[in-house]
Amino acid sequence: MNFKGMDILDGAQFTRAEIERVMEVSEEMRERLRESRSLNLLRGYVLGTLFFEPSTRTRLSFETAMHRLGGDVVGFASAGVSSVKKGESLEDSIRTVDQYVDVIVMRHPQIGAARRAAAVAESPVINGGDGAGQHPTQALLDLFTIRTERGQVDGNTIVLCGDLKYGRTVHAGVELYKHYDCRLILVSPDALRMPPELTARLREQGVVVEETDDLEAALPEATVLYMTRIQKERFADPEEYERLKGSYVLTREMVERLNPDLTIMHPLPRVGEIAADVDALPGAAYFRQARNGIYVRMALLWLVTGQSEA
Repeated sequence: MNFKGMDILDGAQFTRAEIERVMEVSEEMRERLRESRSLNLLRGYVLGTLFFEPSTRTRLSFETAMHRLGGDVVGFASAGVSSVKKGESLEDSIRTVDQYVDVIVMRHPQIGAARRAAAVAESPVINGGDGAGQHPTQALLDLFTIRTERGQVDGNTIVLCGDLKYGRTVHAGVELYKHYDCRLILVSPDALRMPPELTARLREQGVVVEETDDLEAALPEATVLYMTRIQKERFADPEEYERLKGSYVLTREMVERLNPDLTIMHPLPRVGEIAADVDALPGAAYFRQARNGIYVRMALLWLVTGQSEA
């Protein structure tokens, strides 16, 4: 299959065969980096990183991925330093940057912004997170992490816990998990449940989906726990955030008592929902998960530029 020129916009766009291709190339990138710190596969190519919303892992891992591939990076890390501050439209910003680069990675606070960008760009556009919408590259690196930590994706029971209403990582993730023989348990306060149209669609497609607000009841069933933070920036009402922010806190005692073999993941940053003493557990995979982002994003950049077929 040929990924050349493909926009990476949401989790639902992928077939299982396409996901497996990304996984295979990600593994190849990991192995190659063990032999050499720079692969020079994209020498002469330029990545544009347009981050209208704050980011640490996504922006830096994409930039690291491009540098490891031998390419260059230009961009900005705040809307305040772009011409958007002067009133320029998103479309005009994208058309301009498109003249300078070979691939665009964009994070934006508005749902659908990446799709708007892809509609006017000739270069491939990769969605680095659009508000409470989608975060497909995070979902792909999450899947890669499950494969790495558990040996395979099929057969796992994945507990998704926290902000499932606004969480773009879980929205994209379930669109990938549906292609595998996985059971999903969704743990959240009632106010932060997964959008009902999404859970209904998953069930229509044959995915086993359970919903609860009880994390301790779900943990013994899990092979993978995917914790997410309650996102303060998504709440219009500060009082509602204060009411919900401490809904779930995973402690070492909980893991050792309920499920010592659990693989624990988190897209980060964490804000109190995983206690620091969990970090020392062998199943605490979230920093390894962050490292995996480099391999997956290297794979995507190599694929969408068409150089993997060269």
